Amino acid sequence: MGIHDDLSEFLTSRRAKLTLADVELPDFGGRRRVPGLRREEVALLAGMSAEYYKRLERGNAAGVSEAVIDGVSRALRLDEAEYAHLTDLVRAANAGTHPKRRRTTRTHHLTSGMQQTIDAMSTVPVFIQNGRLDFVAANRLGRALFSEMLDDAPAPANAARFVFLDPRAQSFYQDWEGNTRQIVAILRAEAGRSPYDRQLSDLVGELSTRSDLFRRLWGAHDVREHRTGVKSIHHPVVGDLDLTFQSMDLATDRGLQMLVFSAEPGSASHDRLQLLANWATTANTVTSDAIPADPLR
Repeated sequence: MGIHDDLSEFLTSRRAKLTLADVELPDFGGRRRVPGLRREEVALLAGMSAEYYKRLERGNAAGVSEAVIDGVSRALRLDEAEYAHLTDLVRAANAGTHPKRRRTTRTHHLTSGMQQTIDAMSTVPVFIQNGRLDFVAANRLGRALFSEMLDDAPAPANAARFVFLDPRAQSFYQDWEGNTRQIVAILRAEAGRSPYDRQLSDLVGELSTRSDLFRRLWGAHDVREHRTGVKSIHHPVVGDLDLTFQSMDLATDRGLQMLVFSAEPGSASHDRLQLLANWATTANTVTSDAIPADPLR
């Protein structure tokens, strides 16, 4: 499926979610052959001709301006993440006619200075990932928190593979179903930003083949930003944890996202997070002690 199809299906899916009451249009009755709004109704709300909007919904983004995107976004009641996704799809649809503009998969490496920085953040778990949700780096507590996903996983460990293909994920995430929707929505947004990322396409293909749930959620075309929220997990060592997370894009390592987790002071989760930090330090010390000293030193 190409980027023009993605644009078409995204607009169709957003239109299907709206009713006449949602957009304050009169309902004159009669049978409606499609769910949600008709194309003509979206065009009316967006302030453009029905033929122009039909062309856009068929994936023809030639000449689409920012004003058109704004009008369609208002008509479809798009949120911030959906607006950004529509902009990315329009840009990619136009760039698709110029092969030289196509972007290829980027390999991300964390700078030594950034690794040193997150290692110094010893009281909170820090986890760094790319747009495909591949694991890139973590501090010691971050590795301990996500040991279920990172241990024994082929490189690169990937959050989407873990959630959809590893049975342990269903007990690790207390709201596993909510996490499946969030993962797919994040990958959808990344697919709009990086439509020619071969590794992302391969990941989506693999998950679509191996998971019926992923395939169904992918077809919904939902998108979401991953900026802040609460993760409720069941860690195999310390038990239940309710952690607030904050997500930040790394200006020094473009394409990477840093997630920092914390627990409310005085809460059971805070105590258990401290217990996990102690366990991680002890486990690391035992591992280091088990390594024979270099006889040449």
